[in-house]
Amino acid sequence: MATKRLLMISSFAESLINFRLALMQDAIAAGFEVHACAPDLTPEINAELNAHGITTHDITLVRTGLNPFKDLATVHSVYRLIRQLRPSHTLAYTIKPVVYGSIAARMARVSRIGALITGLGYTFMQADSLRQKVVSKIAHALYEVALNGVNIAFFQNPDDRDLFVDNRLVDRAKTRLVNGSGIDIEQFSQQPLNDFPPFHFLMIGRIIKDKGVVEYAQAAQQIKQRYPHAHFHLVGWLDSNPNAIQQSQLDEWIASGAITFHGRLADVREVIQNCHVYVLPSYREGTPRTVLEAMAVGRAIITTNAPGCKETIEDGVSGQLIDVADIPTLVAAIERYIKAPEKIAQHGQAARERAIAVYDVHKVNQQMLDGLVE
Repeated sequence: MATKRLLMISSFAESLINFRLALMQDAIAAGFEVHACAPDLTPEINAELNAHGITTHDITLVRTGLNPFKDLATVHSVYRLIRQLRPSHTLAYTIKPVVYGSIAARMARVSRIGALITGLGYTFMQADSLRQKVVSKIAHALYEVALNGVNIAFFQNPDDRDLFVDNRLVDRAKTRLVNGSGIDIEQFSQQPLNDFPPFHFLMIGRIIKDKGVVEYAQAAQQIKQRYPHAHFHLVGWLDSNPNAIQQSQLDEWIASGAITFHGRLADVREVIQNCHVYVLPSYREGTPRTVLEAMAVGRAIITTNAPGCKETIEDGVSGQLIDVADIPTLVAAIERYIKAPEKIAQHGQAARERAIAVYDVHKVNQQMLDGLVE
């Protein structure tokens, strides 16, 4: 019997542990020999993945920017690895691995090539500058070339899939919807709420405009003027994304007392446990992992009526949906929880139940593995 060998292709080494470990473990349980590749693998990451039976490989890949020479080096690096390993299946996620990993897999004649579209990112946002328009056109063309050669493309929400299909970047027959990346409902177990007041609100993510961090900070400033016992926590890091917030802006929010900044955390479970309501005012997502984590812990959610976000909760049942880039509706949603705190526990319990029913990581992984082997 031929060996089932899966190669996961990533642009960010830590994500192999934080977001894909359960998928790779389930693939091993399903009979795959699993390999994973990413740039800048550290000894610690290698050791942890190896301990789970996953063989790791370093590749050449620059996560951001479009440089034809560096990107050709990525294709060559992944192609050379594939020729060496001879995987029967590949699965790439995020834009550069999907584009260049899928092209390399097709060149190497891999039997089953999978792509996971986890979000659209900067290149699909409204193009306001000539540079962004050019980058967007290049990205679309690269996606079209890459996805033409895959066997299956997984999408985390219907809006993203429709956008790709309508722009003729992928054939709808090759697509499948999955419920995000799922969440380990045992690792992120339900935790009791701390007493309130004071009220603690939390946002986690890269500190870029598209995540809605400006709206979060400004809503915090308004709410704290009226409700001094409301506290707003921010976990994350400054990013190289063109829409990144400047350090000076972040410093200003911290100095004003509007935001308590925790920096980047390797484990977010404690900070989620210590909050009452999780807030993500993002402009668009694939499926926001942090929302699923907070739901699993049993926290009420405030997020936007935007693709990827609106699917996660039931408005008025497990949280509240607000308008995109709309500070007044965010302020109103926060204020509703402060004025009716009994809703925090009710919505949090409903969020936990929804996480179990819809987003259990093993259910999502089975959807992906079934699609990959068809």
